[in-house]
Amino acid sequence: MTTPMPDLSTEEGRAEYRRELRRVALPYRWTGLGLILAAALVVVAASRGVLPDQAVLFGYAMLAGGWALVIFAVFLRTRHHKRRLAEGL
Repeated sequence: MTTPMPDLSTEEGRAEYRRELRRVALPYRWTGLGLILAAALVVVAASRGVLPDQAVLFGYAMLAGGWALVIFAVFLRTRHHKRRLAEGL
């Protein structure tokens, strides 16, 4: 079910469409960001000796997973935008 098209000829319509795009794939973006930040903490802690050296590998895996989620969210947002354009935006 698609929401009605905002009127892009007005500033309010463009603002509504920007809000709509911001909501697309929001959980993926926040999860990816959380993984990236957690990975940075793990890598820093391991480099300072707080965690074992093997934790660096786990941290890098978390970093890769986080960026994969962020890139996937960008893909979903772009696909949503293209669909909306095809609907007659």
